[in-house]
Amino acid sequence: MKKILFTLLVISSFGLNAQKTDYDWRKMDPKQRKEVINNLSPEERKALLTQFRNNMVLDNLNVDPKNKTEFTEVYNEYLNSQKKIKDQFDSNFNPETLSEEEAKVKLQQSFDVGQKLLDNRKKYAEKMQTVIPCQKVLKLFQSEGMMRDKMNERKPHNVNNKGSKPRQNP
Repeated sequence: MKKILFTLLVISSFGLNAQKTDYDWRKMDPKQRKEVINNLSPEERKALLTQFRNNMVLDNLNVDPKNKTEFTEVYNEYLNSQKKIKDQFDSNFNPETLSEEEAKVKLQQSFDVGQKLLDNRKKYAEKMQTVIPCQKVLKLFQSEGMMRDKMNERKPHNVNNKGSKPRQNP
């Protein structure tokens, strides 16, 4: 009898590992969630966090179920586009060590990247309005700022795991 129970336990544990996305995250305590996430591969972790982010945005905006897929595609496209633009600006520098000319160039680069981000935001605001109402697009951009502020609150200000300086906004 014990052997049968042990075999069933082993088989069910393999089944659970094969179904990483079938977890009931709301019923897990934070320690369990952290353990599950830490056991995922980097690709699985990124996909899971993207899914969580998308679900949170969809719930927050109360997107009509028939528009969820289309909105999610446009929203992810927008985020990827914003990331590509942000990556054009290297923020790992110490302004105090730059010459006056280097500082002017860096400052102009930050303005250029900021303008590209704004232009991109306008472009995607128009695209999103074909899927969701303007009020929800506005709410999305508002919530982006709040999420960024929350993330910055949680980040340690003096410590960066990669050994580089904290990122400065362009």
